[in-house]
Amino acid sequence: MQGIRFRLGLAMSMALLPILLLGAFETLGEFRRQSEDRRLDLLQAAERTAGAAEARLSSASVLLLALASESTGPACPARLTVLVEQLDGYDGLYRFGSDGRVLCASGAAGVAGPPGVAAEPWFRRLAGGEGLVLTRASRALDPTPALVLGVRREQPAGVFAGAMTATLPLAKLQPDVTDPALPEGAEAALTDATGRVLVATDVRAFSGLDPAGLSALLVRARDGQAAAFEGRDSGGEQRDYAAAALVDSDIYVVISAPSPGLLSWARLNPISVLLLPLAAWITAFGAVILVSERIVIRWLDYLERIAALYTRGRYSVRPVQAANAPAEIRVLAETLDELAEAIAARDRSLKESLSEKDALMREIHHRVKNNLQIISSLLSMQQRALKDEPARAALGDTRQRISALALIYRTLYQSDDIRQADAREFMTELVGQLVASGTGRGPVVTSSIDADSLVVDPDKLAPLALWLVEAVTNAQKHAFAGRGGNLQVRFRVHGDTSVLEVQDDGPGPGGVDLQGVGRTLMGAFAKQLRGEAELLPAPGGGTIARMVFATPEAAAPTDPADLRPGTAVVTPGTLTRAPR
Repeated sequence: MQGIRFRLGLAMSMALLPILLLGAFETLGEFRRQSEDRRLDLLQAAERTAGAAEARLSSASVLLLALASESTGPACPARLTVLVEQLDGYDGLYRFGSDGRVLCASGAAGVAGPPGVAAEPWFRRLAGGEGLVLTRASRALDPTPALVLGVRREQPAGVFAGAMTATLPLAKLQPDVTDPALPEGAEAALTDATGRVLVATDVRAFSGLDPAGLSALLVRARDGQAAAFEGRDSGGEQRDYAAAALVDSDIYVVISAPSPGLLSWARLNPISVLLLPLAAWITAFGAVILVSERIVIRWLDYLERIAALYTRGRYSVRPVQAANAPAEIRVLAETLDELAEAIAARDRSLKESLSEKDALMREIHHRVKNNLQIISSLLSMQQRALKDEPARAALGDTRQRISALALIYRTLYQSDDIRQADAREFMTELVGQLVASGTGRGPVVTSSIDADSLVVDPDKLAPLALWLVEAVTNAQKHAFAGRGGNLQVRFRVHGDTSVLEVQDDGPGPGGVDLQGVGRTLMGAFAKQLRGEAELLPAPGGGTIARMVFATPEAAAPTDPADLRPGTAVVTPGTLTRAPR
């Protein structure tokens, strides 16, 4: 089960959760704003790059227009060659006739030039009426990656007279990605209208793109709209792309940068976006837990320790430290104090009552024992006065039975607990008493006892003692009369069943009267214990009186070691037991 700390912490977490949610919403909004700013930066960078390229192309077109009006004399190749050498970013300058034949070229002698120019698409576009064309130069015109920029030459009547062209190396027009406004990892490329990459800082960033997405991007750029989209490059990395159109939408500048991940806020603005809300949540949570620990939890722990002492009976301890606790804790401590005082008072009263009751019971047992001894003494006097031997024997048996009952009461009031007694100790003393009573009237009888420890109440101890008296008396009358002998008493507890045996070394059960008073009493006492009694011949000679009965309920041995078999030490007229 969850403790108060867990529940209080959970409640505080739920109460402070809006702080984190607010931080999360702010993080999401900041993420979106920065993503939009990132795309805007890409668009602006693409537009700046396109503007710089257009400015360069515009200056080149002005140069071509100026050169288009000049004549094509013998000095033309030399003049174009000098211009290419002096101007940065030109691979060559060409003057073509209306049939596509080279009239003049930089670095060329005479009219030698690239064949088949009239079939080039860009030349046909100029012949068709376009004044300016910018497109990828064929390898026939320039073996290196380059753009061809051409202007239309016309005669005074507007008749197409050829073209003045310049080849511009793509390496000089490649967009600059060192712009500090660009995101980290930005790459740039020039593409044609079909999306084919003409030149790129890293072609891997533009390969593998969806052609439809790139075409739509270029269409929006041509129409002057914000041209940006997301795509994956050849390595599977998600990237943002932005594009801007150059002259006549034949060439496009495309700039790409890695798309910001979900955790990009950690690099962009971690303190204000997440760390501050998280720090506020942790601080509030820690403060609440600390205060609750100091105000509530530690006092509850203190009262729990006091209550634990009360469960061990130490009611004298009082929660005096709770005087400095909050009012609610003080009320609980006072209630606990009053409860301990009430329990202590009632405990004292019960102990006094029990002590008084114990004293009264001991006094009753003592008086009963004395009265039984008086009765036994009176019977002894009466026995001595009788002349009839059977009557004397009957009174003697009665005296022994009364003495056994008196021994029960003496055992009870002398024991620590007057409600029960140890059967082993009682039987040891009882057998010793019975054997000793007959020692002075005839031959010596030795006895031994081997018994388990069993705590029984007086109701069960009385029939057990009376059965033992009858068994020992029968042995004295029939086995030891005029000869003495050895008497063995064994008591064993086997779980729910107990066995009590009295064995003599006499002539055997043949001479025993099975219908006598003693035999009848033994059967009656056995039934009181829910058992059965029988007489059996001993293996080595003699008789065994055995009673098998149900072990008394709620009985327990005082010493578990007594359940192990031991060895009895036999001395004449006494009974002792060796340690087990």
